[in-house]
Amino acid sequence: MDSREGSRLQEVELPPPPRAVTMLTLVHGWPGDAERWLDGVLAHTAGHDFEALLADNSGDPDVASRLAARKGERARVLTIDPPAGWAEAANQALETAAGETVVLFDPGVELHGDAAGPLLDALTRPGVAVAGAFGVRCEGRVGHFHANEGPVVDAIEGYVLAFRRRDALDAGGFDRKFRFYRLADFELCFKLRDKLGGTAVVVPGLPVERHEHRLWEALDEEERERRSRRNYYRLLDLWGKREDLITR
Repeated sequence: MDSREGSRLQEVELPPPPRAVTMLTLVHGWPGDAERWLDGVLAHTAGHDFEALLADNSGDPDVASRLAARKGERARVLTIDPPAGWAEAANQALETAAGETVVLFDPGVELHGDAAGPLLDALTRPGVAVAGAFGVRCEGRVGHFHANEGPVVDAIEGYVLAFRRRDALDAGGFDRKFRFYRLADFELCFKLRDKLGGTAVVVPGLPVERHEHRLWEALDEEERERRSRRNYYRLLDLWGKREDLITR
């Protein structure tokens, strides 16, 4: 780069090579959780062509420094600057991801074995739009969600949610009106199932452990209810009349 002071070299970050799968998490703080997640991914996904992508939506220099120290051949950090709503940050990560398949994790999830392999296998089955560890079915109407072991369910929880990246981008990604995380995962599941005419499936026995869900626990009960209610009504506006999406 030339300037009045002379020429100097400027580091340019090259685009990542294409991968079969991106293991993705969104970081809003609590870097220890993200590092525990990353350690599990690196330890148990080496048998796949993968990258680990940490989308830093914290706006915290200390978090950024911790994550930057973990960059490597298989680990990348995307800084969301300025920090954005949950869905917008997730969409920026989807656009950046190098994997043909994306597995989205809550950073409170810890891997104790290969989770990518069974999820990738599930997505190769005809008609499967999304796959994951924890599913729900609607009881009676869209929006009345209850945990269900499946294997066929109405939606997959975002603790561990796998889908084909191109499908998600073509469908518009996560709904950007979901600034809080709750139900954004279910909305994407409905969107992909609708677009592809496919199913959501639970993959049993995935070697994952759920720890604290920080974005939930960081809020008081009143604020949780306020943000959750906004997302709930948004989901109903979009999908509340689509009883065909309820598994019978």
